[in-house]
Amino acid sequence: MLNGKHILIIVENLPVPFDRRVWQEASTLTEQGARVSVICPKMKGYTRSFECIDGIDIYRHPLPWEASGALGYLLEYSTALFWEFLLCWKIYFKKRFHVIQGCNPPDLIFLVALFFKPLGVKYIFDHHDVNPELFMAKYGRKGLLYKALLLMERWTFAAADYSIATNESYKEIAIRRGKMPAHKVAIVRSGPRLDRLKLTAGHPQYKRGRSFLVGYIGVIGAQEGLDLLLDSVAKIVAQRQDIQFAIIGDGTELEKIKQLSTAQQLDGFIDFYGRVNDDTMVDILNTADVCVNPDRPTEMNNLSTMNKIMEYMALQKPIVQYDLKEGRFSAGEASLYATDTSDFADKITWLLDHPEERARRGAFGYDKVIHELSWDFESRKLVSFYGRILSSKKMFLKEGGIHSNPV
Repeated sequence: MLNGKHILIIVENLPVPFDRRVWQEASTLTEQGARVSVICPKMKGYTRSFECIDGIDIYRHPLPWEASGALGYLLEYSTALFWEFLLCWKIYFKKRFHVIQGCNPPDLIFLVALFFKPLGVKYIFDHHDVNPELFMAKYGRKGLLYKALLLMERWTFAAADYSIATNESYKEIAIRRGKMPAHKVAIVRSGPRLDRLKLTAGHPQYKRGRSFLVGYIGVIGAQEGLDLLLDSVAKIVAQRQDIQFAIIGDGTELEKIKQLSTAQQLDGFIDFYGRVNDDTMVDILNTADVCVNPDRPTEMNNLSTMNKIMEYMALQKPIVQYDLKEGRFSAGEASLYATDTSDFADKITWLLDHPEERARRGAFGYDKVIHELSWDFESRKLVSFYGRILSSKKMFLKEGGIHSNPV
């Protein structure tokens, strides 16, 4: 379907193939005959300037710091845009591309795409994060920077020919704030690849001799609520000592969370595994009796779909999380929904004490992933979307089907 087409994907905040969503998109497009190139930063152990993996050309550029504060973000994004601009031209002269797919954050990649639109290159905005809400989640205030983020978001949608939303909430933002026509916005969720998340018996070693294991996987940042999770763990440990907790992931707040764990005398009950390979991650989560998503209740988290939720579901795990719109949409009856840290703790222990409910909720989530949310389903939407906009005939999208533009 996509034979002869060259698609360039630009992602600034994570390297590829570490960024699972981008890697799944790139792999799917390649499988459909497209040539795919990716521009991303050097970080998290991915330091080669160029490599070809599974037919996908990956160009990585230096990004010597992770931003904090307005000046830090300005330096980081300026550096990234400089390298993205240079690498785009290098790739274009090597093999002309037909599409630039820009994955935020930040909402600045359109500045690179603008130079190629006069050459007939389409710009697709792959909307990963709602940056104004992310700013509020991190800093808890509005002001000049918040207004600037809203403006950059609007400019991004204005520059985009089409947009990919990760859920209904993001599609609504594209239409309402971005002023994009609804027929130019496609929803492609970050469904898990089932061949990556295999069901196994797990390994009792991760329980450290205790009866139960509670698992977490994800980024460890300010908005992910690991401090809230530690408060819940402290409440549990004060009442019982038969539960071990496994925290998988890395992030800017990891050392702070470790220090907080020590201060609350929880170190013997929590293992921090950091970033691990897929096999280890699957082993740990398969061992878990309950998995948790402690994302703090903010508007950003309310509107965002978290990959960890569907990964838990793919491994038949019952979940405890706070009651957030998109989290509830994804998990449904696979999860219990807490109101505060005490309630979060109570719901964890309730599930651990009711094995029949764990099995029922785990089965519900697994069935939903298998029949609705896995990448097997979402990849078809991505391929259909690209097939329409890259058709050899001049076509345009309308809800309900494809319509030829009369010539």
